[in-house]
Amino acid sequence: MNIDEYAWNKHEQKIKEQTEFTYSKPKIKIYDNNELRNKIEEELERLPQKLLSQWALKVATPYLDYLDNHLKDDPRVNLGIETLEKRIEGSIRAYDLRKVGFTVNELAKESESDVSKYSARSFAQAIATGHMRGHAIVSSDYAIKVVNTLTNESLDASTDERKRQLKIIEDLLSDRYSQE
Repeated sequence: MNIDEYAWNKHEQKIKEQTEFTYSKPKIKIYDNNELRNKIEEELERLPQKLLSQWALKVATPYLDYLDNHLKDDPRVNLGIETLEKRIEGSIRAYDLRKVGFTVNELAKESESDVSKYSARSFAQAIATGHMRGHAIVSSDYAIKVVNTLTNESLDASTDERKRQLKIIEDLLSDRYSQE
């Protein structure tokens, strides 16, 4: 695995070579700024999977504050972060990350409130980005679902969150180019 590749998964590499980019539709019902969501998808195409994984984690982790109290200090959160970081470094296989991803996903199943459930799903999808690129936008959409839940589906709040997500991409790209 070359950690600087567009995709670490051979299937996703092949798809990139054979198909033209198209926007995806959210897999969940969200109230969103579709224009900014599309811009994010375009920008994510520019990121190698390493930066994509870092982006997804930065999008999802602020929402861990909304986990139900009995899950806030759960060791599976740190396990997920540490495992994704190892995958980003290239020191573990996708198989190892996927096992931890299933463990992290239990946080959503154990959530009692919707906001906790959506926060946990955003986080679990971010961890799964270390396996397949497509999980990144789903993680992002679950972050929007958290915002929808917290703000009674405010489009302004969703727009602000999408702007934050775009800023994270800009910062990652800026850091990358300043190191080269």
